[in-house]
This record gives sequence, structure tokens and C-alpha cells, in this order.
Amino acid sequence: MNSTTETEILNKYNLTTLYPAAWPEEKDAADEGQLSEDEASTATAQPVRRSRSRYSVLEDRSRFSRQVPGAERSKDGVETLVQKDEQDPLGMYPSVVQVLRARNLSVEDDIKLRNRFLLSSTTFSPSLFLSQVHSDASTDTLLQGLDFLSRSIEQKSASLKVLVETNFERFVGAKATIDRVYNEMREQGKDSEPPRPTHTRGASRTSFSGRKPSVSLQPVPSEKKKNALVKESEYGVHGIKVPLTEVAVKAEEVWGPALGGRDKEETLKAILESVESNRGLFEVGSTVEDAIRRKDHETIIEEYKRARKYTEDARYIVEQANYSKMPLTDSQIHQIIVTARMWADVERQIEQFKRDAWKRLASAHFAKHQTGTDDIKSDEYISLISIMLELGVEDNPIWIWLLSRYEYLKSRLNILCERSRVEIEILRRHLANGKKPTLRSVQKHLRAVPISTNATAEPSKLDAPKVIEFWEHVHASMTTLLSTKGGLLGELIEYWDIAQSFMSGRAQRNMPTGYQNQSSVHHKLTDQNKIDLEKGTTELINIVREHLYSFFSDPPIEDVSALFSPMPTTPTPTTPRTPLTAALSPTAGSRFKFDPNNVPPPSPSRGETWEKYAFWPPHSNALSGSHYLSKSLILIGTAANELASFRLPETGSSSRLDEALRLLVGGVRERCISAVCAAWNADAEKLKVLEDWTRNADRKDTTNLPQRFLAVQSFLLNHLQKIMYVEASSKTSVDVVVPPSNKLLQMLRSQFVTSLYRTLSGMVECAEMGRKALGEDFQTKGDDLTLDGEEDVDGKWGKVDANNKSTRLLLTLSNMSHFQSEITPHLLSLFETLFSVQLTDETNRIRDVLSQLDTQLFKSYTKPHALQIGAWIESGIFATSWAAAAREKGRSVADLDPSPYVSTVLLHLVTIHSLTSTTSPNSPLTPRILKALFEATTTSLISTFSSPRLPTISLPQLMQATLDVEFISQTLASYTTDAASQTQTDIYQILDQKTDNGARVALQDELGGLRVGLKRLREGTRGQFSCFRRVKRGTVASPNPQGDEERGRR
Repeated sequence: MNSTTETEILNKYNLTTLYPAAWPEEKDAADEGQLSEDEASTATAQPVRRSRSRYSVLEDRSRFSRQVPGAERSKDGVETLVQKDEQDPLGMYPSVVQVLRARNLSVEDDIKLRNRFLLSSTTFSPSLFLSQVHSDASTDTLLQGLDFLSRSIEQKSASLKVLVETNFERFVGAKATIDRVYNEMREQGKDSEPPRPTHTRGASRTSFSGRKPSVSLQPVPSEKKKNALVKESEYGVHGIKVPLTEVAVKAEEVWGPALGGRDKEETLKAILESVESNRGLFEVGSTVEDAIRRKDHETIIEEYKRARKYTEDARYIVEQANYSKMPLTDSQIHQIIVTARMWADVERQIEQFKRDAWKRLASAHFAKHQTGTDDIKSDEYISLISIMLELGVEDNPIWIWLLSRYEYLKSRLNILCERSRVEIEILRRHLANGKKPTLRSVQKHLRAVPISTNATAEPSKLDAPKVIEFWEHVHASMTTLLSTKGGLLGELIEYWDIAQSFMSGRAQRNMPTGYQNQSSVHHKLTDQNKIDLEKGTTELINIVREHLYSFFSDPPIEDVSALFSPMPTTPTPTTPRTPLTAALSPTAGSRFKFDPNNVPPPSPSRGETWEKYAFWPPHSNALSGSHYLSKSLILIGTAANELASFRLPETGSSSRLDEALRLLVGGVRERCISAVCAAWNADAEKLKVLEDWTRNADRKDTTNLPQRFLAVQSFLLNHLQKIMYVEASSKTSVDVVVPPSNKLLQMLRSQFVTSLYRTLSGMVECAEMGRKALGEDFQTKGDDLTLDGEEDVDGKWGKVDANNKSTRLLLTLSNMSHFQSEITPHLLSLFETLFSVQLTDETNRIRDVLSQLDTQLFKSYTKPHALQIGAWIESGIFATSWAAAAREKGRSVADLDPSPYVSTVLLHLVTIHSLTSTTSPNSPLTPRILKALFEATTTSLISTFSSPRLPTISLPQLMQATLDVEFISQTLASYTTDAASQTQTDIYQILDQKTDNGARVALQDELGGLRVGLKRLREGTRGQFSCFRRVKRGTVASPNPQGDEERGRR
């Protein structure tokens, strides 16, 4: 079978192939003029059509209608002149469709595309036809096809000419019939014009019977006029237009809802099927929106990947269509349009989310080691960076966050440093313009240091409330800045750790790389980024270092206008957005209250030592200063070690960072030591207020002054050691804290010795002057220096009579002895242990000073008594009644009694013994005083006997003098010293010089009676002078053995 026959068969039976696999469904459709089965069921009024064969669609129906072979029908059943296939107009191929099918261009299902290749179609495209059907034809072939096309046109024209010549008479007759019918229809509705009247001769003018009009004068019926083919009747349709319109309106009213509902149903079904088949496309946008609202990053990423997959599928469909040069189907077009709209919506939401994420990332700042909320927030930047890398961004979110974090820390550091220093200056000015503390308040604060080693001093009681508030504010500012837990230092350390993890790539290992690894370029920081990070971190460290060095080294600032300036709440154009909390005062929760209407004036210059220190509160004592500065130095030392552990490289011409931090610690330490020493020096003059003339509970022979002084000095030394040898609270790889210089140690040693000198001098001054030593402003109650409520548990050993100078001197002498034996050695040993030095020279100087002060006090106490004893001895010996009993005749020397002055002196010594024993029980002070007074007594005796007022001594005087001297010596035998024994020997020599030889011989004869008399006197005064008796060994020091031997010789 040739191709021509094949084409004719296909056109004849409206087939697409000679070997169909199934009956074409379109052949089941109703033929022209027939109804479908659904329509036939509804049209009940129409008669039932005849049954026809199922294969009637293949029959030749040319006898029923004019049909073009191979012609197609439109969707509404109208037959067109365009065939389903044609022979090649150029005569090369028998079938155009087969050629296109061979070229993988399927046109059977696309009528519009097929018509563009068929010459019988009005949409025929010559260029498309030649490019597809004859794409490989040569020029000669195309010229041959042109000739074939020309001959075909000529043949068809000749056939048409023959057809016209053969049927010319039919054409003419048909034309005449058409014209006649048209004229009749056109003239039907016109009004007929009346003919002109004619004269008849046969009838009368008034007779009508014979008259016959030629035309009827009746009007044309209106129905015919409506159907006339004239403009007024709309060419014959005017008559039926109104009824048709009414019928159409009525039909619309009746059948419109039903027909429209069916259409809507079909439309909704189609839409529902499309939605069901593409449910994911329609759900992506809403799911992304809900995930963004809930901040569900995992869902955002998942849905964004899903949307991208849909987009890639749609793009693949388009690319395949372009590659195969096939048109897209309606479903594909619908899918592409829906996908495009979905992608546009998702892209819009994602872009908005990215903008919000950038803002959140730039403000994702947190504090380390705080509440759980901040711990959650500390991971927010990781989540934001991860999702931005997953979604894909142009800028590097890692670098942006590191930069914003740097700007945030820099802003907070500058604000904190400036504002805290101004706040501290305001507090300092308030104190400087206030009143100086009274001695009563100084005494209260010095006593706040507990005597017991197990107790701890309360910082709030170490100084005045305003001073403590100043120190607390300074410590709070230092903690806010330098604490590794919750402070800016902790945030800086964490920032550097995070930066190092990003620089080394550790932090990026688990981060996404985005779609097709487009974000992998952001996983690695550039070399310039790393250099900028190191420079930025160095700058942050320098801000901290310069603030600390300036705060401790520079004098107080004068400009406090920073408190009047509004705090910045919006970032600068080059700074990422900063949270409002970062702009608040770093000590917003402190007790600092600033009244802009009550700004204190600058502190007056009075030459005080604290005026040159910005960190030292005016009128502060060394106790509170050393306590709080030691805590600040720990923070500074820890911060310096932590910052030096960064091991940042040198930048530009600046020195090494660790060296700068080492200088910072050394400079701050030196300034703190200088300030504490200055305050210590001032406090040393006031330490005498610790003397309250109350006995110590453990040592009744002393007051509370030595133990309180020891507690104060130990407190200062321990805290000064913490300042001097700064100990960091954490171990780091780098230690920039160096040992103190010899100059600093020498300053401390000198101040330590000075404080001892001043305290001891003040103690002596209080003992001698009492109330006057403390000034007129020291108000007391009861006795001079005793505070109410400070009594000892034992009432009789509590307060003493501080108005009695002797009592004060005795207690001070006991205190001085306690200083020599325990307090001073303990403090010296403590100093040497804490500061690892030997105080050899200082120990000797302190011992000399103590000895001098003790001698001064001892003389102050014994001198009045010695003068009184000397006066009694002179008046008694120079009296005329002296030795009167010895001059009586018959009076034996054994019956003689001591002179009256001897009893007076001994009774006075008994009184002194009682006073010293009561004031300082179980102390070596009593023997020491009695020994001194015994020496003073012997000195007065030798001085009196050597006086020119007694040029010679008679035998009675010699016996009385010998009895007096021996009785005093034997009564005070327990307190005899070498000096007293030597003086007694000298007395006998002077008596021997002032008497003659006869008296000497007579005295030798009376020595036996003298011994008997002395024995009698000792037995008679045993009860009166029992206090002078020798006590058991081990209770009091034994008497001088040399004195006993001398007395035995005598």
C-alpha cells in the first residue's frame, strides 16, 4: 500500500493510524444534528431517533451533507475545512503529520500546533513549516518544490474554471433567484405609493359604481413590516428579537442556576483535584509562615527545602519542554504557575525572615554564667547562624555576629568605664564635703575587728556607712567589669574563645553548608578577618587596662557631666543594633542615687593624703581600705592573667600585651599600698582610742588595748599581704603578677614600725594625760575612756578608775610589759612570715623604743613616790628628836625602836604594794616597783647621811642610823638589788667616816644587842609587813642571792 492510499484511508475514516489498538472514544460522540444520551434523556418532547449502526460513523455520508475529506470538527461539533493531515504542498512527502511524527514532534493532540503546518488552515506558518518539515532540504529541492506548488495552484485554478463554465447557467439562475427573493423580502414591509389618478370617460363624476381603483389603499400589515429587510426593522429580525430576548431571560432564570451550578461543580471538582494533587504546593507558604511565627527553625528549613524541590521540579519540566521543543500541557502550565506563585510567597517570607534574623543576630548578646534564660539565649546566635547558612545569604553571618559582638562589648566597656568612674567621683565628693568622723566613731570602727582569731570582721562595721557605700560601689564596679562569672571580663573571655573556635574551624564543623554547598564559603574566615578579630580583641583589652590604670593612678576627675548626658539607646550607623539593657548603668541595681539638682562641688584642697587618690574615699580608715582593695586586687590580678592568656600578637608599635598587663598590676598595687599606708599612718595616731581602761578577760593585769591593737595590726597585715602578693582566683597558662619591689616592701616595713611607735606613744600619752590626750571632742560617760556596756563579766575586774593616774600608769606599764613579751614579737613574726623578710634592724629599734617608753612610764610612776620617801627621810633624820631614845641613859640598844620616818616609808611601800598587786595581779610589776623604791630609799638615806647638815655622827646617832638602815633592809629583803646592797654598804662607810674611833669600838660592843633588837622588831612587825615577806619559789621571783649574802655578812 502506497502512502497516497494510506492517507486517503485515514482521511476517509477519520483515523490516526491504520492499526488502532482500541475503538476511538471520539467516535462514540453524537453526530452532527444528534444529541448525546444525557441530552436525549432530558429532551423528552423530542421524538426518539432511529437506531443506527455503531459503525455508521465510518459510512460515507456525502449524500446527507457536503463534507471535505479528512475535515475536522471543533469542540462544539462544527465541521471545518481544515483536514487532519495533508500532502506536502511542495510534493516531497505524502503526509505532513508523518514527517512531524518522525521528527519527534507530536501534533496529533495539539490542534493549534498542527494547523500551523497545514496549508488549508488560516494559521498556516510558512517559516515554521519550512524549519520543521524541510529543515534538511537543499536549495535545489526547495526550488523543485516551488515548481510543484505553482503547478498545483494552476491545476486547481483550471479545475475551478472548468467547473464555472460547465455550471454557468446554474450560477446565473441561482443568482437571479437569490436577487428576486432578496428584493421581495426587502420590499415586503415598505408602504406602497398611490398611483396617479386617471380620467375615465364613461362614468359620471359623482358616480362611484363604475370606478375601480388600480391599487388597494389599505395600509400594509405591521407583521409584514417587522419582517422587512430594512434598517428600521433591523433587517427582519426586529420582530423576533424581543420574544427571543424574553425567552432568553426566562430561560436564564429557570435553567441558569442549574446550568451554572453544574459548571461550578465541574470547576470546583477540577480545582479540588488540582489542589489534592498539589496539596504540598498550597501548604508550603502557610507552613513557613506559621514556623516563622513560632520561631521553629527546623520546620522553616524543612519547608524551604520542600519549596525549593517543587521549584526545581517545575524548572525541570520547562527545561525538558525546551529541550524536546514540545509545548507544555495545561496541567503542566497550571503546575508551573502555582509553583511560581508559591515560590514567590515563600521567597518573600524567607527574605523578611532573613532581615529579622540579621537584626536578631546583631543583637544576640548574652552574659556568661547567669540565669537559665541567658543560657538559652547564649545558643541563639548559633541557631541563627545555622539557619542563615542553611537558607543561603550573601554576607558571612559568622563574621557579622563576631563584628556586632565586638561593637557591643566595646560600647558596654566604654559606657561602664566612663559612668562608673563618674559615679565614684560623685560619691567621693559627697564624702569630701561632709564632716570628719569623730574619735568616738573611729573607736567604734577600730573595735569592729574581733579579738578572737576564730571570728571574722563584718565589713559593714569597719568604717562609716557612707564610706562603706563608696567601697561597695567601687567593688561592684570592679566586679561588673572584671568578674569572670557574670562580668564583662567573662563575656570578653567567652567572645575570644568563640572567635578562636570560628578561626580554627571547630565551631563550623556541625554547621550546614546550604543548598548545593553555597554557604560553605562562609565557613572559613579570611586572613584579614582573623587579623581584624585579633586587633579588635586587643583594643577591648586596652580599654579595660587603660581604665584601670587611669582610675588607680590619676587624680580624681573634675568633669562629671557624663551623668547629665542621655544614655545612648540607638546604635551608630556603623554599629549593629544594641539592646536597651546594654545602655543602662552597669551599677543600676546599686545603692548609687544621683540627684542632678544636687551636684556636689569639687572636694576642697586641705592637704589631705587621700586627695590625690580617685579610688580612696575621704576620711576612710586603713581597715576598710585594705579589706576592699585586697578584693579588688584579686579581681585585677585574675583579669590580667586571663587577658594575658589570650596570647594575642603584637599590633603596630604597641608593646607586648602581657608586659602592659604586668605594668598595670604593678602600678595598681603600688598605688593601693601607698594609699593604705597613708591611711594606716593617720590611724596609728588614733589607735590610742582603743584604750577603754577595761581589764582583759584573759589577762587581768592588762587592759584590752594590747589584744585590740594586735587584732587591728594583724587584720591590716593580712590584707596588705593580699594586696602585695596578688593572688589570682583562677589558674591560667600565663602569670603576669610579679613579686613586689624592694621599694614597696621598704615602704611597708617603715610604716609598720611607724605605726608601732605612734601607737605606743599614744598609749603613754593616754596613761599620763588621760582625757586630755584624746581632745575635748571625745565625750565620755562615767570614767574618762570607758564605753557603756563594755564591762567584763567579772564586775570587780571590769572597769577601773581611769581618773587615777597611778592606776592608769600601772595598767599601762603592764600593757607595755605585755607588748614587750608577746604582742610585738608576735607582730614581728607575722610580718616576716607574710612578707618573707627579716626585720632584724626593725626588731632592735622596736625593742629600744619599747624599753625607752617603759622606762619613761616607770619613772613617771616611781618618781613621785621616790621624792616623797626622800622628803620623809630627810625630815626624820634632820629632826632634833632623831636618836633621842638612844641618848637616854640606861637604855639598851636592844630596846631601841626604828625612827618614825622608817615606819612612814615602810607603810607607804605597803600601800604601793597593795595598789600594784590589786591593779596588776600576778604580774612582775610589783617587785619591780618595790625594788626601784627600795633603791630610791637607800639612795635617799646615803644622800641624807652625806649631807653637810650632818657633819658628825655621835654614838647614839650611829646606833639609831644602823638600826634604821638594817630594819629597812631586812624588812625589804625580798626586793633587795645589787644597787641597793652597794648603796647600803656605802651608807655604812659614810657613817664610819663621820664618827670617831671610840664610837666605832662602842658600836662593836653593842652589835649583839642590836641583833636581838632587830629580831624583836621583825617578830613584832610580822603582821604589818607580811606583804614584804618572801613567798614560795615559783610564785614570785626569788630575791637577789647576792643581797642575802651581803646581809649575812652584815
